[in-house]
Amino acid sequence: MKISIQRSRNSGLFFVLTGAICWGIGGTVSQKLFQQYGIDVNWFVTVRLLIAGILLLMVQSFTVRRSQIFEVWKTRKMAVQLIIFGFFGMLAVQYTYMASIKHGNAAVATLLQYLSPIIIMFYLILRKRAVLTRKDVASATLALGGCFLLLTNGSLSQLSVSLPAMVWGLLSGVAAAFYTLYAVKLIEKWDSLVVVGWAMITGGVGLSLIHPPWKMDLANIPLETYVYLVFTIIFGTMIAFWFYIESLKSLTAKETSLLGSVEPLSAVGTTVVWLHEPFGMFQWLGTACIIGLILLLQSKPPRSAWANDK
Repeated sequence: MKISIQRSRNSGLFFVLTGAICWGIGGTVSQKLFQQYGIDVNWFVTVRLLIAGILLLMVQSFTVRRSQIFEVWKTRKMAVQLIIFGFFGMLAVQYTYMASIKHGNAAVATLLQYLSPIIIMFYLILRKRAVLTRKDVASATLALGGCFLLLTNGSLSQLSVSLPAMVWGLLSGVAAAFYTLYAVKLIEKWDSLVVVGWAMITGGVGLSLIHPPWKMDLANIPLETYVYLVFTIIFGTMIAFWFYIESLKSLTAKETSLLGSVEPLSAVGTTVVWLHEPFGMFQWLGTACIIGLILLLQSKPPRSAWANDK
């Protein structure tokens, strides 16, 4: 039994780490598409959600539980939950994150999104599923201090990133927290491929009613742009979200949120090295604060404090 549990946890670690790396690198590639190739963020989010969602359901169709693809819509309660998850989870986290990248850069957007563990922690405390500890106070201090340094680069007179990038990034953190918490009850009954696939399609269809994807002129786009688009759809969307949700089957929501700490590392690294994005000394210090926050929260708390976080 212990060996089986350990194998399950190991697979969960593999899924969350792989998904986080793909999401982080995908954010950097998305920044290149927005800022160097002029790709519209509304079109981009719509297309990647629709294509990635269809691909995930196609993968599910080759499994022994292919019947779940349509069974998931047969009960009104489940259909409502899936629509809520699609709009306020999947679409919200995708759009806010990409909008933050569009107005700033992938490094800052990803680091702001990674305030979601703090949001999850305080949500559980407010719901009386956890108690406030000195570690929580230290975590909040690191989070606020890291955000301040990251967004101001140590200057009290101006922001180092635009206000829209900051607002969208903070909203992305809230959306990521909701996405992680809400997904748990969905995958208790349904395969992650089905949940993530339909959530992507639901969000993509909803956004396409406002920003039709067929109105994009792709005739004059360079060939390498298509390569980047394929990468962000397959690895930065399909694999990233599928693996992240899959990890929730063997890890708690809090663990999954925290173990994705490689996401900001991969985003910051590729943004600075590949895109040559300037990063000030105080921004590096802010980055260290947020990564330190994640590492601090990863140290195992008493079981009684987080026993009901699923």
